[in-house]
Amino acid sequence: MIIPKVLKGFNLFVDGFGFAGLVEEVTLPKLNLKTIDIYNGGMDAPIGMDMGMEKLECSFSLSEYNSEVIKRFGLRDGSSVSLALRGALDNDGSIMPVIINLTGFWKGLEMGSWKSGEKASLNVSVGVSYYKLTMGSEELIEVDVKNMVRTINGKDQLADLRGAIGL
Repeated sequence: MIIPKVLKGFNLFVDGFGFAGLVEEVTLPKLNLKTIDIYNGGMDAPIGMDMGMEKLECSFSLSEYNSEVIKRFGLRDGSSVSLALRGALDNDGSIMPVIINLTGFWKGLEMGSWKSGEKASLNVSVGVSYYKLTMGSEELIEVDVKNMVRTINGKDQLADLRGAIGL
């Protein structure tokens, strides 16, 4: 029987600042292709054609209002924010590191409601322009939106397209 890898723990870093003990939850970017259906003569059914990726977004929540996070709200090109998520997957005592590197900007801050005696939580939504997933020592996915790079398992799927349009 195969034992699944379980996320044993994780940490969030924002521009190098660690948030161990403060980060409650992270919602990772969804990786979805934008497609159009092609259904022409001689075809029995439509097929999807890759037209690029859908917008990359993520979010995270902290169990406090944090000035290092809040002051990065709205920063754009030239001063975008770097995030690093580091997790440990445990498979019956064997630990595998998982690292997700992101670059983007804070597109939303939600400070929730206040109730005396309870923690004040901060929810941050992030517009992502760069994504890299590494498991163990293997780089599995890298998406660089601004430079038109989409590398999956070591193959840049957009290299020929960049060459064709002179990038």
